Amino acid sequence: MEELPPQLKHMVAQYQQAQQHAQALAAQRQQLELLMLETKKALEELDKSPQDATVYKGVGPLLVRASREELRKELEEQRETLELRVKTLERQEERVAERLRELQQKLEETLKTRRPEA
Repeated sequence: MEELPPQLKHMVAQYQQAQQHAQALAAQRQQLELLMLETKKALEELDKSPQDATVYKGVGPLLVRASREELRKELEEQRETLELRVKTLERQEERVAERLRELQQKLEETLKTRRPEA
């Protein structure tokens, strides 16, 4: 097999780098979506509990008593922040996917026009 020209090697390297970036973004988004799900479940449980129930929040390895209203406010803020971060990651994923499509098209065109030397 013949050696690839430097320009083609560079394009392949860019494509591989973009693939890795897309995978990393997807993993980050999945982690944030799990955190968001946990936060929503905590809010649901807080809403189900009686108004006079004592509530606690986790602080590191400890559970400390918390004000129900403050805890609800914190959880809502956390949920909103996570939603924004997920949306941001989704937009980044879209841009990387578009970049991958562009690079793939360029690679295919370059390989089609490339003539083997006899």
